[in-house]
Amino acid sequence: MRFFSFFLVSNLLCFFVNDVCLLVAIAFYTLLERKVLGYIQLRKGPNKVGILGLPQPLADALKLFRKEHRKPSFMNKWPFFFAPVFSLILSISMWILYPSSSSSFFFCFGILFFICASSLSVYGTLIAGWSSNSKYALLGSFRAVAQTISYEVRMVLVLLRRVFLVMSFNILDYFFFQEFYWISFICFPISFIWVVTTLAETNRSPFDFAEGESELVSGFNVEYGAGGFALLFMAEYGRILVMSVLTRVLFFGCWNIIFCFDFFVGLKSFFFSFFFLWARGRLPRMRYDCLMMLTWKRFLPFSLCFLLFVLSCFFII
Repeated sequence: MRFFSFFLVSNLLCFFVNDVCLLVAIAFYTLLERKVLGYIQLRKGPNKVGILGLPQPLADALKLFRKEHRKPSFMNKWPFFFAPVFSLILSISMWILYPSSSSSFFFCFGILFFICASSLSVYGTLIAGWSSNSKYALLGSFRAVAQTISYEVRMVLVLLRRVFLVMSFNILDYFFFQEFYWISFICFPISFIWVVTTLAETNRSPFDFAEGESELVSGFNVEYGAGGFALLFMAEYGRILVMSVLTRVLFFGCWNIIFCFDFFVGLKSFFFSFFFLWARGRLPRMRYDCLMMLTWKRFLPFSLCFLLFVLSCFFII
């Protein structure tokens, strides 16, 4: 009984520390984004608050959570306040998949958990747009849901190929499987599809149709302000960091050195999270019909053919 209590307390403490680390990472990731976009546009980013603008995320969080909460006249009250909290909880829950050498336990069915959690994230966007009772918010949520579901099909097909190769749903097995070579070298086109899919799944440029400022006035979150706005964007940036970690795990191998494990995981994950920022600063937004044609007429046939090829090789072997 004592051992069970100690195990439960240690796991809860581990979850709490992981969640706090994720929230801190989200805060300073927003600062990195503003700095990177500033230098891409030949200007300075935030540099007035403290040394090099480092306390800027804390100042922004304090400002947002101290502001008065906006309550639109025609909103559906409880779903309106529930949507940001639900989105952030899903984003934080996916951080349990982070493969750290100091974790109290490892999730044996991490791939399945990721698919389920990422599928549910669509409902947060849909509820936020519908409960606002605004035509712009509703159109933004519809576009985001259609985009996310369309690219989620491709994401599952890519993950299925990884599962057939490794024969496991455990995240750690993908490290050991790639001890001597990276899967991205074997199937580079699938790696490219995965990168495009992560941009679409997180609603980032050039696929940021959920926040089409030119036609939808910020899309599904147009009626949100103060704390609700902050929670929605914390959920978005949390998903970006989780996608960066998974990209590193699934495609870019393992360093078989225990004391360097966390360092190399963090370094490569930082590279992929930086790619999201570079894409926003460099790539223009696509047309929505081109987005749908890309996923249904290009990526889907190629993904299915490649999956059949992997299955045929598996059964021959």
